[in-house]
Amino acid sequence: MISDADYRRLVLALPEAFEAAHMGHPDFRVGGKIFATLWPAKRQGVAMLTPEQQEMMISVRPNVFTPASGAWGRRGSTMIALDEVVEEDLCVALRMAWHNKAPKQLVALFDAQSDD
Repeated sequence: MISDADYRRLVLALPEAFEAAHMGHPDFRVGGKIFATLWPAKRQGVAMLTPEQQEMMISVRPNVFTPASGAWGRRGSTMIALDEVVEEDLCVALRMAWHNKAPKQLVALFDAQSDD
């Protein structure tokens, strides 16, 4: 089980990630683009994945990851059950979402540092 505080900590540990608000709930951005959101009342997070990434995560953990409804889900927006997810799987999803939205230069720098 991941608490709201844990979710925030993991998201904000990513380079240049910051918290803002969107439609009455917290969102997390990099380079001005939303890559994750938090729905505390629903005990859900959302990661902005690609459809291929979404399919992979759902195939591995169908009880944790589900497509968001409608067009958002078809484009890869993925719901995360915070009461079911383990930290390792959450970190994988959040890193992918961050990579999808972060500026290319920041991704290159992050990837270079991760390889060390």
